[in-house]
Parts: sequence; structure tokens; C-alpha cells
Amino acid sequence: MVHIGRICFQKYRAFIDNVRLYVHGGTGGMGFPRIGGRGGDGGDVWVVATENTSLKKLKDSYPTRRFIGGTGQNSSVKALTGAKGKDVEIPAPVGIIVTEDDGTVIRELNVRGDRVRVAKGGSGGMVHSNFFPKKSKARHIRLDLKLIADVGFVGFPNAGKSSLLTAMSNATPLVASYAFTTLRPEIGTLMYPDYKQISMADLPGLIEGAHINRGMGHKFLKHVERTKQLLFVVDVCGFQLAANTPFRSAFETKELELYKEELLSKPALLAVNKMDLPEAEYKLSLLKEQLHNPEAFVDLLPDDMIPKSFLSFRHVVPISAVSGFGLDHLKTCVRQSLDEQHVMEANADHQEKLQELREHSSVGRPMTRAVTRAVTRAVTRAVRGKKRQSLN
Repeated sequence: MVHIGRICFQKYRAFIDNVRLYVHGGTGGMGFPRIGGRGGDGGDVWVVATENTSLKKLKDSYPTRRFIGGTGQNSSVKALTGAKGKDVEIPAPVGIIVTEDDGTVIRELNVRGDRVRVAKGGSGGMVHSNFFPKKSKARHIRLDLKLIADVGFVGFPNAGKSSLLTAMSNATPLVASYAFTTLRPEIGTLMYPDYKQISMADLPGLIEGAHINRGMGHKFLKHVERTKQLLFVVDVCGFQLAANTPFRSAFETKELELYKEELLSKPALLAVNKMDLPEAEYKLSLLKEQLHNPEAFVDLLPDDMIPKSFLSFRHVVPISAVSGFGLDHLKTCVRQSLDEQHVMEANADHQEKLQELREHSSVGRPMTRAVTRAVTRAVTRAVRGKKRQSLN
């Protein structure tokens, strides 16, 4: 067991979702007093969202984690205005959040090519500075990664999340018969016959006290924020963390609520796993009764674990990740739920654009009916195109 733990640690410590960096803009170049020449500004330091990279790759490529902009060129007789120092770009994975050292958010980079300047180069020497250049201030920043996925797997340890991800996608997470096998998030892609792709994230198991950073704590919960929908994966027999702790079931979502109540507003599905076990059908019927009328079973929960509101699941699907039972139906439900969400978002976007048109017409010169109809048709076509794109 010691050797297994060592192997797991060596394999999974590779995943890094937070890095602290030292950044410093370049120093400006000297001015030329005799002819009034201006020195070049120092180079800036940028963080750029880049595909096919990771924080581990960044850490390995730049072990010192120090990024300093180039020095501006001095003014000279040949070049009255010195050239700007070379900018430095820090490649970061898409979905990164750039923060100050104290956690203050500078900017989120969610699309490839997004960039933010984290250190500005100092000004070159000029008349106002007696031709001496200015130095840039050094600072520390943090790159905090929150995974972006269509569906995030949520559940207690040993519920079969990793086995389910393996059965449904191209991912190959570590699977074993003990709890806490998943020590880092794992992304898989679910491919449909019409080549529609859905990304799914297997996240470390959720335990009591995760909201105060117990277990994987915030390392787990922060990744849930970026997923479009939640797929709760539960053992039909329940989960018991230790001999002195009670069994937990599917309608207990207090940890998510305590961390960030908005998470419970995400669309959610429930996969009841391990239906190949004895008495699974009977236990499934009890679970469905609890989910249908949770208020009647609230006395089964400790007082501090009673949520303000109970989560409503769009689909409850019994499955067995080992035998494959119910997986095709689960795939259909996942896609259907995502498609419904895309349509709802497209309709909301449509209404928002129409409201902007109405406000514009009330403030400025009123648009004629013909112009209004033409603009409305254009917006409708754009929204329909977005719907078709989401369905494909």
C-alpha cells in the first residue's frame, strides 16, 4: 500500500492549478540631453491564454518563475528616440484567472488569445525626468486555473466517477477499489455518432467540510464553478467516510451551498451508479422517494447539513459503470440537457438584444416599423444560427 500511494503521488502531483510568479516591467532607456533625445520605454509583461499548455509546463519551462521585460534602448545620435524594450509573454492555459498576491482578481482569460498586462515597463529618459529613465515596480501575481467543461462530475469518494468517465469518454483516469483515488481533475471528451463533442470533468471526491477546505476542499469546489452543468454520481448503497460517520445520499448538497450558493442554480443530473449490486433496485426506489419529497426525509440529516433548498435533478438515471447498464440513456440525457440549456441561453440573448433595440429607439430618433422589423429579423436569424450551431 505504501508503494501504491507513492506511485499515485508521483503520478498525480503533476497536476498544478495555482502558480505564483514574479513580474517586473523593463527599465526605460537613457535620454540624450545634448540633443533632447528620449529613451525607449521598458518592455511590458503580459499573460496570454494559450492552447495546449498547462501550469505544470509553465513551471517546468521557467523554474525561477521570474519574468522581466526588456530594457528600453538609449537615445543616441543615430536614433533620437530609443526603441521600446522587448515585451515578455507568459503562456497560460485557457480558463486562467490572474490575481494579485492577495487574491484580488486582475482578469479572467477564457478564450485563446485573451491577454492582460501584469507589469508595465518604465518610461524612457526625457526632459521632464532630467533624461533619466524610470524603473517599473515589481510585483507578485498568481495564476489560478479553474477548469472549463460542459459537465462536471460531483459526488462522494468511491462513487464510481472515474469508472464512469472511462466508460463514457476517451479519458483514462486512475481507477481503484479505495476512496480518494482521484487526486486531480481529469478531463474526458464524449463523442456522439454525429461527431458532437461534450467535455466532462471528473473531480476529486466531495466530503464533509470541503467548504472549509477539508480534503481536497477548495481545489475541488473551485473547478465546479466553471462547468455548465453538474452530473451527480452516487453509489446506490450510499457513502460512509468512516465508521463513526453516517451514510450520505444523493440529496445532500450542503457542501456546495456553503461554498457558493449559486452553484445549486446550475442544471443538474443524477447518475445512480452500481446498479449491479444486490438489492440495488430496492435502494433506488427509496432514493427516488427521498428525491421526490425531500422535506419528508429532512430529519435524517444532521441539523448543520440541512440545505436551504433542495436541488432538483433534470434526469435521474440508474447506471452501472462496470457493466455498461444505462450508459447510452445517460449520454442521451446529458446531451438533451445541454441542448435545452443552449436554446434557453439563445432565447435570453435574443430578448436582451431586442430590449437594447427598444431602449435605443426610445432614447434616439424612433425607428420606423420597417427598420424595426428588419432589425428584429436579423437578430432572430442570428439567434437561430446560434441554436443550430449548439445542436451540431
